[in-house]
Formats: sequence, structure tokens, C-alpha cells
Amino acid sequence: MAESRSEVKPTRVTNSIRSLRFANGEMTQTGLAKRIGVTQQTVIAIEQGRYSPLLEMAFRIAPVLGVPLDDVFQYPDSLEVRHEGDRSGRVRLGRRARAA
Repeated sequence: MAESRSEVKPTRVTNSIRSLRFANGEMTQTGLAKRIGVTQQTVIAIEQGRYSPLLEMAFRIAPVLGVPLDDVFQYPDSLEVRHEGDRSGRVRLGRRARAA
């Protein structure tokens, strides 16, 4: 049986948005929503893991919270790509060094 379009699957991506909002001057969901151009309901859904934002939105959230993208969003260990020597268990999302 096909999955209903109205049925929303929870995302495996986790996030630290709530704690980062509080660490950032107790920013409200509404305040964050206004700064990234979405509704408060969207911020609530992301925080609760009911919605995984598009990359473009994720890249807007991180600077508003004053942290790197990988401090905001995490993905389960079983599917992560780890950099050699990185024991944090987190995916590092950064710019690659360019070859000389």
C-alpha cells in the first residue's frame, strides 16, 4: 500500500536548536522564525524532529544561532562519515581545502 501524502515521517536528523536558542539570549521560536523567514510552526516542527529543513534553511539557522551547522544538526552514528582522527562521532561539514 502506498504511503499517504499527508502522512509525515519523523526525520532521523536530530538538532540542538532549542538549547542553542536558550544559550543565545533565550531567543524565542518566533524570534528565530522571523530571522530565518519561516513560521513559528515550522521552527516547532524542526525542534520536535517532525520536519527536516532543506539545506538552504539549515544554512540560515546556524549563523542566527552563532554556531557551525554541525553544532545545530546531527545524524545517527550508524550512517555518519567520520574524518580520520575525529573521535567526536559527528559529521564535519566544512569547506574542502583547495589543491595548490
